[in-house]
Amino acid sequence: MEQTLNEIQVEHEPIPLNAILPWIAFITLIVMLCVYFIGAEQGATAVFSGNQVHEYFHDARHLLGFPCH
Repeated sequence: MEQTLNEIQVEHEPIPLNAILPWIAFITLIVMLCVYFIGAEQGATAVFSGNQVHEYFHDARHLLGFPCH
């Protein structure tokens, strides 16, 4: 007796919120850091002095449409 994949019923258990919450916080932090460094790390809002961080993210800034010149 062979069963196809459609005939087999698989039950999925929900993932508890306690297991997902740390990952959501971590991913949110990483996304916010990326948005800051790509979009706002320049001029008066710069955390680091000099142009080194700006030049490192320069192409990503242009790729995402953030103005920098």
